[in-house]
Amino acid sequence: MEFKKDQKLLFIGDSITDCDRAKPEGEGLFGALGNGYVSFVNAFLTSTYSELGIRVVNKGISGNKVRDLKERWQEDVIDQQPDWLSIMIGINDVWRQYDVPFIKDKHVYIDEYEETLRNLVEKTKPMVEGLVLMTPYYLESNKEDRMRQTMDQYGSVVKKIAEETDCIFIDTQAVFHNVLEKIYPAALAWDRVHPNDAGHLLLARAFLNKVGFDWNKE
Repeated sequence: MEFKKDQKLLFIGDSITDCDRAKPEGEGLFGALGNGYVSFVNAFLTSTYSELGIRVVNKGISGNKVRDLKERWQEDVIDQQPDWLSIMIGINDVWRQYDVPFIKDKHVYIDEYEETLRNLVEKTKPMVEGLVLMTPYYLESNKEDRMRQTMDQYGSVVKKIAEETDCIFIDTQAVFHNVLEKIYPAALAWDRVHPNDAGHLLLARAFLNKVGFDWNKE
């Protein structure tokens, strides 16, 4: 297990991370962590590694793009002083190019995406013990689909940044791939973006595998 006793683990991203978490502070009781993968990660850590006392914080905000993260980075990341940080952003950066194609000021094209994400990572990496980068995804098994192709390009940017900055990398598109070979995408997400419990559990499991979670630990 990568985490040490009493460390703070902060997740930041868009609606996939948000999942109706408490505002402004996404931690504590009564579903404060939301109902998605962040909550599942917390549940597994609390139940299996309770001796570590890991503090999990959810700073996802629905609808966010990477430029939104940049605007709130100081308050929602730096000021929080996390020991570990996980970033998953990019779905809306791509999606807006397809669902509102004529409102171009809502689009975040790949050059801006890479520059902004890289700057955030490079600025923050020295301040934390560990940083996890998770790719955006689109639950479409047809790799020739235009939005899927664009999402894969943004995912490749995340991989490149992770490799160049020595971050833990999670290919969420690959995480969903095996399941999408067996079931239709709507069985995981009605809009191919916002996953149900099964989809969120896949994300949580992928995250935990990357940080050395022991599934046989009692």
